[in-house]
Amino acid sequence: MIYCVVPEALADELLDKLTAYYADDPNVTVIVDRRKSSRRGTSSGGGSRAVRDRRRPRVTGELPELATD
Repeated sequence: MIYCVVPEALADELLDKLTAYYADDPNVTVIVDRRKSSRRGTSSGGGSRAVRDRRRPRVTGELPELATD
């Protein structure tokens, strides 16, 4: 699914045109962005976050030599 997002300020001008343009493509949906403010930067949960290294630790010791021809 592909969403063609139209800003609310341009909805009167573009919504009908884009809806008609993508009418034959069932994978595209034209929607109007009606958000009033950005949600970024206003974190209300979580608290302090610990950043951890998620990679597996290396194998201890030494690896044997590879046989070469």
